Amino acid sequence: MSYTKDVLELVGKRNPAEPEFHQAVKEVLSTLKPVMDRHPEYMEARILERLVEPERAVIFRVPWMDDNGTPQVNRGFRVEFNSAIGPYKGGLRFHPNVSLSIMKFLAFEQVFKNALTTLPLGGGKGGSDFDPKGKSDAEVMRFCQSFMTELSRHIGPDTDVPAGDIGVGRREIGFLFGQYKRLRNEFTGVLTGKGLDWGGSLIRPEATGYGSVYFAQNVFQTRDQSLEGKVCTISGSGNVAQYTAEKLIELGAKCVSFSDSNGTAYDAAGIDEEKLAYVMELKNVRRGRIREYAEKFPGAEYREGARPWGIKCECAFPSATENEISAEDARELVKNGCVLVCEGANMPSTPEAVEQFLANGILFALGKAANAGGVAVSGLEMAQNAQHVTWTREEVDQRLRDIMKSIHARASETAEEYGQPGNYVVGSNVAAFIKVADAMMDQGLV
Repeated sequence: MSYTKDVLELVGKRNPAEPEFHQAVKEVLSTLKPVMDRHPEYMEARILERLVEPERAVIFRVPWMDDNGTPQVNRGFRVEFNSAIGPYKGGLRFHPNVSLSIMKFLAFEQVFKNALTTLPLGGGKGGSDFDPKGKSDAEVMRFCQSFMTELSRHIGPDTDVPAGDIGVGRREIGFLFGQYKRLRNEFTGVLTGKGLDWGGSLIRPEATGYGSVYFAQNVFQTRDQSLEGKVCTISGSGNVAQYTAEKLIELGAKCVSFSDSNGTAYDAAGIDEEKLAYVMELKNVRRGRIREYAEKFPGAEYREGARPWGIKCECAFPSATENEISAEDARELVKNGCVLVCEGANMPSTPEAVEQFLANGILFALGKAANAGGVAVSGLEMAQNAQHVTWTREEVDQRLRDIMKSIHARASETAEEYGQPGNYVVGSNVAAFIKVADAMMDQGLV
């Protein structure tokens, strides 16, 4: 369709050298032709041109002092992409590869992910090219305080509510929150992922991983199947991967892998609760490498420099980072009998990999739907903060289950309505787009 093609060309010209952002925009716009055919008013209002342009993008310097007394300088970002259905909501990522392109891609994805959650949340994302690995607690604190000194100008409980992401866990959220409170002299729900004793929500650490598994569970239920007994590969070994494994083990699935940036640990015997506890201690406390898992447990093997997609499995849960499944990886998964790919990370499959999945009838649950559990419980944390209450673990978990069930139902129904039954890519993108586009139409040219 010439309209979407023209918008894609505009994005390329306006945003040179931003491949991740271009990929995210293309992935969404390529599914919208039937929507534009049915709703020409979107084209007349130039909704797409407005949708691909962030409402605000802030880049700032973050100076801090290391333990040797040497000044260091990093770059900070916050991209507030769209607030049509609520305050900006999205994580902060501290990682050396953070760039404006990655921030814009994540913020753009977040707009649609948040629209699917049923909660009134807009989309944003932020972070820094700071690497917390190998830094002392004191260095991380000094960096976070400097970062928040600037970020505090742009966020607030009714404006923009950041959360954690890669490299930003409870430690970092604590330092960031403390500095915000100090600067603004107010105790508000300006960040989510907080400690339970100071405004956090139960189930928040588990939410992305649990939600991904709940989504997969809903997919299988529509086909009269379950996760019980299925062999599952998981990439990553951080928060999302850990709690994906925890929920899969609880439901009777057999998890056989974890990975990190150096390689993959493969355990054909299966990862049980004891082995998972070791991974959590290894990664969350000692901040070690996943190769130590293979050294600890007899029968496990470590594959240096490899991802887990060559391991024979029935379900794959990519839970590490963007573009971690290539077309070649996808073909290997298909060849080895994989029937479901459920994305715990943001855009972990390349466009060519997605084509392979869809062409071969693999049940493919894309990230903006499958990993929305994290932001959903962040939204629930915001609700608890606003009411000054704390819900029980069971209540939050049930709300998460209900939200993931609703996301699945909405994506499934929309896919069928637009002539693509079972295609969660089309269903998720179209359902989210219509919700955001209608809100933008209602609010005028802003």
